[in-house]
Amino acid sequence: EVQLVESGGGLVQAGGSLRLSCAASGFTFKHHAIGWFQQAPGKERDGVSNIDLSDGLASYAASVKGRFKISSDSSKNTVYLEMNSLKPEDTGVYYCAARSGTAWFDPAEYPYWGQGTQVTVSS
Repeated sequence: EVQLVESGGGLVQAGGSLRLSCAASGFTFKHHAIGWFQQAPGKERDGVSNIDLSDGLASYAASVKGRFKISSDSSKNTVYLEMNSLKPEDTGVYYCAARSGTAWFDPAEYPYWGQGTQVTVSS
């Protein structure tokens, strides 16, 4: 059974940092891609960053490029999202999701989802 468990969310002031973790189990880590998605209040779920676990190729949404960094640790089957210079508009529930093969930004391409972790950035 595929399981994804997010952690690391919290309340932080603008300009601060958080590191989210996505612990994965139930599938071959290196054959999959992991995406991080933000769901802001009243909005649809948007892709923030993703990583192809076979080669480490990472992609970022324009709004977070230069501030967020995605990484993976295959020994722990865990993907991280380091979030720096946080802004109030980064507030939302952050989900990690997994799919076989190449990473995409479209949430509809991901069949497996975690439960989400809340990130709140105060101004």
